[in-house]
Amino acid sequence: MQQENIDNKQQNNGKKRILIVEDDKFLRELIVGKLEGEGYEVLVAVDGLEGVKSIQEQKPSLVLLDLMLPNMDGFEVLQKIKDDPTISSMPVIILSNLGQREDVERGLSLGAVDFMIKAHFTPNEVIEKVKGYL
Repeated sequence: MQQENIDNKQQNNGKKRILIVEDDKFLRELIVGKLEGEGYEVLVAVDGLEGVKSIQEQKPSLVLLDLMLPNMDGFEVLQKIKDDPTISSMPVIILSNLGQREDVERGLSLGAVDFMIKAHFTPNEVIEKVKGYL
């Protein structure tokens, strides 16, 4: 019942909920500001464990996920999302400094819908990707 209320609230205010799992404060705040400016409700988590908990409790519309995180890396977070049938269809965009081919392939094979290397994209391009998946 509580989840139903959360879903109804999300539909009533018309805002899509985005979770950013990112430990870099500057980048996190920059993307939060951009997303909120576009009218999204933004949730944040600064480590993998907090990210998984927030995903399970808040059921965001989309997750922006860093890979190099304290307590649990992004690959583990992604695996937990895809192993849970109640959230496995949630789109996850990896946003990472890791850009080796094997990292990209692993992230996509674990179920991420996209893999963005931080150095190759501006915050505005990240927002456009988010819009594209929602």
